[in-house]
Amino acid sequence: MTHKTFFLLALALGLVLVLAGCDEQTPVVPQVFELDAAESIERDLAGAESLESFDESGIGQHAFGFGGVKVMTWNIYVGTDIDKVLGAQDPSQIPVLAAEAFQLLLATNFPERADAIAKQVKRYRPHLIGLQEVSTIRIQSPGDAAFGGTTPAEDVLFDYLQIMLDALEAAGLHYKVAGVVQNTDAEVPMIVSVDPLQFDDIRLTDFDVVLARPDVQISNVVEANYQTRLPFPALGFDVVRGYVAVDAKVRHKRYRFVNTHLEPASSGQEIQLGQAQELIDALNRDRLPVILVGDLNTRPPSDATYSFFLAEGFADTWPLNRHEDENNPDGFTSNHDLDLRNEVVDLHQRIDFIMARTGKQDIGVLATVIGDELEDRTTSGLWPSDHAGVVAKLWIPRIRHFADR
Repeated sequence: MTHKTFFLLALALGLVLVLAGCDEQTPVVPQVFELDAAESIERDLAGAESLESFDESGIGQHAFGFGGVKVMTWNIYVGTDIDKVLGAQDPSQIPVLAAEAFQLLLATNFPERADAIAKQVKRYRPHLIGLQEVSTIRIQSPGDAAFGGTTPAEDVLFDYLQIMLDALEAAGLHYKVAGVVQNTDAEVPMIVSVDPLQFDDIRLTDFDVVLARPDVQISNVVEANYQTRLPFPALGFDVVRGYVAVDAKVRHKRYRFVNTHLEPASSGQEIQLGQAQELIDALNRDRLPVILVGDLNTRPPSDATYSFFLAEGFADTWPLNRHEDENNPDGFTSNHDLDLRNEVVDLHQRIDFIMARTGKQDIGVLATVIGDELEDRTTSGLWPSDHAGVVAKLWIPRIRHFADR
């Protein structure tokens, strides 16, 4: 007898015994728990509770419907300290700072890190993924920006999105791009030689991306930038941020899935809150359950933007988590060292979130942090990113005012 046959017989016997023990007045709601490996985060969470023990919360499978939805968020890190370049007190420092930043970007080796990220995706196989800091790096050699030129760099050195898709394909995964928003597009001169004095131009374009499994139907895609922005007049540009929102049909249920990367509060709390308000204004038009993921750059329990999202009806799913993560019980996601070579984990804050707005209904959550354990590193010892990611399986009840459509 195969293990599968034995399991089905045991399940059938258990159901018969339950039915036999109920009187005619007691309705029986079958507890159907899918156990397909590709659909079950609980098998992948070390020590996670089973669906059966999860149901001890008193919220039955009849309330949640079948299956649930698995989602992931990860800031995959451009690979260098952009803030150091942007924060230059003297514009003449920028070519040297840009050269230093570029060397760090090369050393943090995104193609190698993408394989480690793909490994985590393969382990959990989320229906939907929100990625932040998905970068395209271009170069112009020789450059003209140092001499007042305005010709944009066009030669692509690294296309992080394509590198990520290639890594997923190599892992046997066939994720599709559901939505992409282009954010900041900045170019600066970079010194490459002192004698003779030579400059290249290095250009960074930042994106937020939503990826979806092939079996997820995507529609109603919105890719938008916030009007609230951090200005850098000395450099001639603003730091632009945005969001991607999609309707996602997973099996027979629809969700509004949203991915964003908000400005750090250290750059201005009013800027971060302004972006959050713009996002809420857009999402208030949605009638589906909303799953919001991303690097929100705010910390629980009392930061202003975190409190704002809660006041607007969003639930932070980590405190609802039924999986006890012994290595990282607080769900910390930030930060590894900039060079990604730290051998001691020192994550000390939780700024990457999976939030849900479900009309004040209870939701079920199994979640874990990824990229936070030494074995998650690449073979050369690089962390997959300076942030850890978060993956969760959510059970969201069917409710009338968030009806499927």
